[in-house]
Amino acid sequence: MLQILWSEISIKAAVGIVLLLAPLSALAIAGIQKPDTGLWPRLVGALTLAIAASIWIGLQYPETRGSIGPAALVPINLFSAAVLIAALVLGSAAPTRRGKFIVLIGAIALVALAFLEIAHA
Repeated sequence: MLQILWSEISIKAAVGIVLLLAPLSALAIAGIQKPDTGLWPRLVGALTLAIAASIWIGLQYPETRGSIGPAALVPINLFSAAVLIAALVLGSAAPTRRGKFIVLIGAIALVALAFLEIAHA
């Protein structure tokens, strides 16, 4: 279970840092449509980084209350994957094939993490 949580920390922290520091460039490289302003991608990056930090706090200090554990990560990952899958089905995920592929890989990774956390809980 610890390996799953550490992999989730590293993935969410990496994505969060990239979106927080260079949101428009990251979206352009990924092939996802860029918004006019970097506010919303930065906000998503900050929230993703906050989730990673909360998981890390829960692992480093198990006696702390209020950190995000596996039971809370399951719905976070499943709802995030559902939004990505809905965007793919509706055709609004990304204008390029590369962007659609990256969205698909993200959705698959989120569903896989959720199912692994369910299986090991």
